[in-house]
Amino acid sequence: MNDTPSKLRSSLIPYAFLLPALGILTLTVFFPAFQAFSLSFARYERMLNDPPTWIGLANFERLLVDPVFWQTLRNTLLYLIGVVPILVFLPLFLAVLVNQKLRGIHWFRMYFFTPVVISMVVAGIAWNALYASNGVFNQILRALGWESGILWLTDPHSNLPLYSVMVVTIWKGLGYYMVIYLAGLQAIPAELYEAAAIDGSVGWRKHWDITLPLMRPYLVLVAVISAISATKVFDEVYVMTQGGPNNRSKTVVFYMYEQAFRNFEITYACTIGLVLFLLIFGLALLNLSLSNRQKNYANLRF
Repeated sequence: MNDTPSKLRSSLIPYAFLLPALGILTLTVFFPAFQAFSLSFARYERMLNDPPTWIGLANFERLLVDPVFWQTLRNTLLYLIGVVPILVFLPLFLAVLVNQKLRGIHWFRMYFFTPVVISMVVAGIAWNALYASNGVFNQILRALGWESGILWLTDPHSNLPLYSVMVVTIWKGLGYYMVIYLAGLQAIPAELYEAAAIDGSVGWRKHWDITLPLMRPYLVLVAVISAISATKVFDEVYVMTQGGPNNRSKTVVFYMYEQAFRNFEITYACTIGLVLFLLIFGLALLNLSLSNRQKNYANLRF
C-alpha cells in the first residue's frame, strides 16, 4: 500500500499546531512591524487619519542631521557600556555567595531577588526620593562635610543623571541575572570541585578553574540579554528624569516615544524605531554567533 499521503499528513501536523500562534504573531508583531517599516518612508501631511505621503529617504536624511538623535544614541551606547559589564559579573559573584549550603541562605536569595518583582514605577519613585536634594544620599554627604550636596538627577552639565538612572537598572537587574547564574552553578557536579581540590585548586581559585569555564554559556546569555535590555531602556528614564536635563538622560527609545506621542511625528518615530531595530538585530546576531562558538567549543572539549 502507498503510505505517502499518511506520511504527508503526519509531517504537516506540527505545522497545523503552529498556525494559531503564527496567526497571532502576524497580527500583533509582523504586520505592525511591516507597517512601521513602510511608514519610515512616508509622512502625514495633515491629519493622522489621512493617508500618508511617500517621501522616500527624507526621514533618514532628517535623522542624520538631528543632533538630539545623535545625543540619545550616545547616551544609549554609554548606558550599554556602563550597565552590561556590571550585570554580567556582579550577579555571578552574588550567585556564588548564595549557592553556599548555609542555614537560612534562601532568605538571602529572596532579598537579592526582591527588586526584580518591584514595579519600576514604585522603584523609580523611591530612588527619586533617595536622589532628592534633601534625600538620604545628600544628607549623608552633608554629614560628611559636603554641604552643597550633589544634583543627582538635575545636573545639566554632566552625565550624572544618566549614571544615576544606570544605578537603578543595575539594582533592579542583579537578582534576575543572579537566578540565571544560580541555575547554572547548581548544574555543575560537586565531583569536579572535589577533583580540583585534590589538585590544589581551593578557595576562589576553584571558581577560576572550574566555575568560569563551565559558566561561559551563561555569561554569554546574560551579556546579550542585558545588552538588549539596556538598549531598550525606557521605564527608568520615564519615571525618574523624563530624559532631562538638556537631554542628558534621554535614550533612543525615550526619544522615539517622545516623537510619536508628544510631537505626533509618527513616521519619524518609525524611522528611529527602525534604527533601534537594526541595533538590536545586530546584538541578536552576535548572540547567535557566540552561541554557535560555544557549541563548537563544547564539541571540541568532549
